[in-house]
Amino acid sequence: MAPSAIDTPMHDAEPENNVPPPQLYPPREAHFEKFIEPQPDGYQKAKSRGGDRAAIVIDNGSSGTRAGWSFEDAPRFNITPIFSKYRDRKLGKTYSFVGNDVLADTTARGHMRNAFEAGSGIVSNWDVMESLLDYVFIKMGVEGSNGGVDVPIVMTEAVANLPYSRKSMTEIIFECYSAPSLAYGIDSLFSYDYNNGKTGLVVSSSHSSTHLIPVLNSKALLTQATRLNWGGSQSAEYLLKLIRLKYPTFPGKLNSSQTEYMIRDHCYLSKGYDKELSTCLDWTGLEDRDHVIQYPYTEEIIVQKSEEELARIAEKRKESGRRLQEQAAKMRLEKLIRKEQELDYYRDLQSKLANESKKEVKRLLDSEDLKDEAALERTIKELDKSIRKARTKDVGGPEVEEEVEEPDFSLLEIPDDQLDEAGLKQKRHQRLMKSNHEARARAKAEKEKEKARVAEERRLDEEKREKDLEGWLQERRNARADLIQKMKDRERLKADLGNRKSLASQIRMKSIANLASDNPTKKRRRGGDDDNFGANDDDWGVYRQIATGEGSDDEEEEDLGASLKTLETDLLKYDPDFTDQHTLDAQTDWTKSLVHAFLRGPRPFDPKSQAEAHQLHLNVERIRVPEVIFQPSIAGLDQAGIVEIAADILTHRLNGVARQEEFLKDIFLTGGSSMFQNFDERLRDGLRASLPAGSPLALRRAKDPILDAWKGAAKWAGGSAWKNAAITREEYLEKGSEYMKEHDLGNAYS
Repeated sequence: MAPSAIDTPMHDAEPENNVPPPQLYPPREAHFEKFIEPQPDGYQKAKSRGGDRAAIVIDNGSSGTRAGWSFEDAPRFNITPIFSKYRDRKLGKTYSFVGNDVLADTTARGHMRNAFEAGSGIVSNWDVMESLLDYVFIKMGVEGSNGGVDVPIVMTEAVANLPYSRKSMTEIIFECYSAPSLAYGIDSLFSYDYNNGKTGLVVSSSHSSTHLIPVLNSKALLTQATRLNWGGSQSAEYLLKLIRLKYPTFPGKLNSSQTEYMIRDHCYLSKGYDKELSTCLDWTGLEDRDHVIQYPYTEEIIVQKSEEELARIAEKRKESGRRLQEQAAKMRLEKLIRKEQELDYYRDLQSKLANESKKEVKRLLDSEDLKDEAALERTIKELDKSIRKARTKDVGGPEVEEEVEEPDFSLLEIPDDQLDEAGLKQKRHQRLMKSNHEARARAKAEKEKEKARVAEERRLDEEKREKDLEGWLQERRNARADLIQKMKDRERLKADLGNRKSLASQIRMKSIANLASDNPTKKRRRGGDDDNFGANDDDWGVYRQIATGEGSDDEEEEDLGASLKTLETDLLKYDPDFTDQHTLDAQTDWTKSLVHAFLRGPRPFDPKSQAEAHQLHLNVERIRVPEVIFQPSIAGLDQAGIVEIAADILTHRLNGVARQEEFLKDIFLTGGSSMFQNFDERLRDGLRASLPAGSPLALRRAKDPILDAWKGAAKWAGGSAWKNAAITREEYLEKGSEYMKEHDLGNAYS
């Protein structure tokens, strides 16, 4: 397992800029390694030894099926108990895969099935189990008569295995394979026997569960054994849930096989869980405690251009800009010349009209699409004004103030009955012009009034600051706190509106539903619509409520960030206690964010980087997941921890069976989950608190917590106890599949 990340107490400190680059760990998962050739040499050796001196030993575990010969030191195969079968319709063939061979084919992965029930060591899929046994016997080179197995079989099983499960396994072994004999035993007790255990407490933490079994004089006391429903598979699923909760939008593919390897490679048991948990995300040493898992990704390749190319592109852009400016200036100058020519033409026309008759004047004006001489005068004035503006802007001539003429509204005083049709039309035009003129005058007056108000407020604010600086600063502090709270409320409201089950979303939907009618429960009928929504100005506030939520007003449209910057600038200038570290930008800095340390570690995060987006950071999870076996409530498991269970067995359940000291002298640890670093220390420290002072306490771990179960079964199969405990085929045919013999270690049924 991974070593402990800390051995000394840590203290809060800001992250340094010289944090080294992270060490990246690739995700690992079960994969196809190689094709296993049949190995008939072992079968030949077994036949040469005789049927009573050799046996096939199968450690039938939920994480792996280990098979080998009893006269060898290690199993020959270790395969995952999975099976896949599918039919290729194009080729018209059916394919079957067993063990890690399933992982060699993409289609086979989709049809994968496990022989064991999820989270338990009980076989639930017997088709898979039968295919698994076929695979084992074929690879071991067994060539019995009529396709059977003509050598004895020793097999492990779970503690308190179901009678139906054992009965089915017995029937398969004798009916399908015609084995000469079969013996069962509990894996953890085989491991204890292989490590020369006689009396003690066996703590077996395996893939599917954790068992505590007291053993007295090589005989298991199963009536006092206890099961904790937590093992390696549950830890992997729990870590997978934590990662998905931590990174809900993670783009990589996550599965429990990957998290199993993460637990093996990165997790450890903390010596002091509560203390280390409180300091796990401190910046000091976080780069060592934070392990980064880098998933595959496709990075966007950005071609870096040289300085010469960048300079060439910049010069090209400048040249294009200059050409556009010159072209625009040329077009404006041509337009100005045309306007001047038009102005000269209309002035000549105006001077010519002075000496012409009315009929000729009418003809000349009609030819120019002018109504009368007043229209000609207006055209000349507009051209002159436009030319003066253009000269001021483009040519750089002196700025000429525009003459503002008072509009003529004389027709508004004349009654309608005294005007003809043209006069009435002109009167309506003057009425519209007057309303526009008055509106512009009011807007200008309000603008001037607002400027005066702002100037007066600024003057009063300066005066108040000079007279009462502390009160002025307190007002600024309160206003800043209100703005920050308003910004938080707005962000919270946005998040709530994204959740359709939130109160804000429900209120929004109610507002939408009530927009059309004051009484939405009544069914509308044609011609009977009495909807008066919009009659009052207050009704239109509903739309803002829909967009921004309840309690919104015009202030919500303000730029809260700019207002906050202004207040913080005043506080930085006049408040000696307010520094840059107190600003909102400094407080939201990632170097001070606990969430950032939890999600991204001690380094900045670039959301545009595909590499960083495909990274998992394991920090708190490294100690949280293994801790569940000592504190099951962390994962919501309603059971006592392993320390409480062991203490209860040792101090209460074994009273009168034997002396407590005999069991305390040999507390034996086996199983893959017992390989966590500090597992034995945590169990020893926890038990000392529950035992009388001075009690002898000795813990030891199996030589090989994973393979010792198979080795113990192989050792047991070479002794006389195996022959007495094995069920022969004749006994099976005579007494049935439920018949079971009693023996000491190995089989826990007495």
